[in-house]
Amino acid sequence: MKRIESPQNALVKHWKKLATTRKERDRSGEFLVEGFHLVEEAINSKSEILHLIVREDVAIPVSWNIDHIFVVEVTVQVAKEFAETENSQGIFAQVKQPAISEKEQKKWTKLLLVDAVQDPGNIGTMIRTADAAGIDAVILGKGSADPFNPKTVRSTQGSIFHIPVVRGELSEWIDSLKEKKIPVYGTALENAVLYNQVERKEEFSLIMGNEGSGIHPDFLEKTDLNVTIPIMGRAESLNVAVATGIVLYYFAT
Repeated sequence: MKRIESPQNALVKHWKKLATTRKERDRSGEFLVEGFHLVEEAINSKSEILHLIVREDVAIPVSWNIDHIFVVEVTVQVAKEFAETENSQGIFAQVKQPAISEKEQKKWTKLLLVDAVQDPGNIGTMIRTADAAGIDAVILGKGSADPFNPKTVRSTQGSIFHIPVVRGELSEWIDSLKEKKIPVYGTALENAVLYNQVERKEEFSLIMGNEGSGIHPDFLEKTDLNVTIPIMGRAESLNVAVATGIVLYYFAT
């Protein structure tokens, strides 16, 4: 076990950048996980963990299989440098972002496509919901929050390790899905039918749009059908993550 006592250590600076900047996460292809639950999910999912980081006053659970993982102990002061939560549990993992092959992507037949949803909490909840609904993968289009942002990762509650999440050009994905005869459904307020009046199929894809402006008109023009959720009360609209759960579960079950 290695021990780090200085906040000026190069690894500590790297971990801090992973926790705070998308640029560093994109450059390195890594991200930082914090807390017992998420670290355990990373271990159990067989993710590539580069370092298991433990604060000096914290004990690693004896049930964890960490024989193959390099452990680094850090002081309380050092842990504060990259801890994202106010009351940190003092355990972290430096994890490689998963590489997903084109061969694997071609097998996906149930997908959630996300157009410019900017809030990390919403993205995390949508990933978690897609995982719970048995969706094959989540595709994040331009303008969407980083799936490996610490806030996003926490909101997934571990689902980031269960379901593939890729960033891509939604227009290309829509074209590809239509070529494979997989229905593409959008969500809209106009020129749409009630979601629960649509005939369900085993293969489908659903696009959810930006919190304020919805799905880009160019994408809506490409869909096979656009659906809407009725508002029965006085609320102006539904949170995008809640709306995702309603429609996704209808199509997935």
